[in-house]
Amino acid sequence: MLSELFGPTLSTTAQIVPPGLFDGVVTESYADLARGLVGFAVAATVAYSLGRLVVIPLTVRVVAARNRNNPTIATATRTYAHAIIVAVAVLVGIAGAGLWSLLTNLSIVVAALTLVVGAASQDVVGSLTSGLFLVSDPDFNVGDWIAWPGGEGIVEEIDFRVTRVRTLNNETITVPNTELTANALTRPYGRDRYRVVEAFEIGYDDDVELALRELVEVARDDDRILEEPTPTAMLDALGSSSVRLHAVCWIGDPMDVDLMTLRSDLRRRVKSRFDEIDVTLGPPSARELSGSVSVDVEKRNATDERDGRDGR
Repeated sequence: MLSELFGPTLSTTAQIVPPGLFDGVVTESYADLARGLVGFAVAATVAYSLGRLVVIPLTVRVVAARNRNNPTIATATRTYAHAIIVAVAVLVGIAGAGLWSLLTNLSIVVAALTLVVGAASQDVVGSLTSGLFLVSDPDFNVGDWIAWPGGEGIVEEIDFRVTRVRTLNNETITVPNTELTANALTRPYGRDRYRVVEAFEIGYDDDVELALRELVEVARDDDRILEEPTPTAMLDALGSSSVRLHAVCWIGDPMDVDLMTLRSDLRRRVKSRFDEIDVTLGPPSARELSGSVSVDVEKRNATDERDGRDGR
């Protein structure tokens, strides 16, 4: 039927393309693809296993030995080394699949780099850069207690983009590295001590020296407060209607002490002690008012006055 419709054309085509020719080509293509996948998997697995079991532990051990006072570098080294091992394993897998020539093609490499840079957002790149700066900072380590405008807590881990911080409430928060590098960081807890600062205001008529001495004594009476450094008190500012005082004391690890309870107990004892020595806490602001008040009374018209006299 087909030969009748197409005539000699079909016969000529059948002679040019022998039966079963494409079957061998397809079979060989599938075989090459399978060999490539197996080669990629084997090469990548071997490279990743060697890197994970040998290279990363050895690198971390060397870095930690040379930076005993900076555990942050060791933690970051493990994270960054793992990323490098994954990248190397992918390259080795590509070579194992027999596709290494693709990597030598400059146009493909440039296109891949352009795609990666274009896909990465500005915030991600900024966080990665900030993470490198944090890792290289000798004053910023895992285990440090830091405070920034968004909160405070203990640094648990520095990752590529974020830093994980554990707060006083035992909550782990994730802070972008850019937020830590863009803002001022304070170290209220450093070198195994945490500084507690409480502000109090007293009146100008009160004895400032007596109040300062009593603040120090109240702090010394608390067993949770360290004897060294010695608690101190100082005059912080002269306000419009009060004198501001600061009490400064130190405790050990803030995670071992209920800091909120400590502050509350300190305030209660200061209030009781100041009541005993007749020192006014938080005096009301004094304001002097001067001037005069005048009242204008409008005269009623004659008709209203006459109606009033007539009793209407």
